[in-house]
Amino acid sequence: MAVVLTPSPFPTDETVAEWFAHTINGWQLALGRGEDRLDAWCTKNLSALAELEAEAPLLVDGDSLLHCDVRADNLLIAQERVYVVDWPWARLGPSWVDWVGMAPSVAMQGGPQPKDFMGRFDLSLVSDRALDAVVCTISGYFVVRALEPPPPGIPTVRVFQAAQGRAAVAWLRERTGWD
Repeated sequence: MAVVLTPSPFPTDETVAEWFAHTINGWQLALGRGEDRLDAWCTKNLSALAELEAEAPLLVDGDSLLHCDVRADNLLIAQERVYVVDWPWARLGPSWVDWVGMAPSVAMQGGPQPKDFMGRFDLSLVSDRALDAVVCTISGYFVVRALEPPPPGIPTVRVFQAAQGRAAVAWLRERTGWD
């Protein structure tokens, strides 16, 4: 997708940077509301997590059309082809953001751990800080959203988000080395 969708063949005014700044900012939300339902590591590091998350919008400039929700149930495999479905969050950004977002889902469903999954891609032009900030943002989204009541008609979504959040936080802990 990164090759075919860079630059985006479709016009869109939505960007990953804006989405991260205004919507996918769970750690900042948790800090602001004094969230007390986080695990011990997240609680201890909440201020640092919110600070790192706040850097992400500044580090995700790009012109690729991103799906922003790539996971197993949004992929259809038909013979030799893979179709990516369900695009309500499509926006512009660097292609590697979709890979980061998919990595916790792959791990929680029995695939390679995020570090190994990401090793399949060329990230030589991505700074460690940018990668850390996006992993932080993704983990905050999953962890904090999992604390909310499920939306009508989707009773299992919060359990699914919590599992992705655990995988993302484990990856973030490994990347940051924070105790």
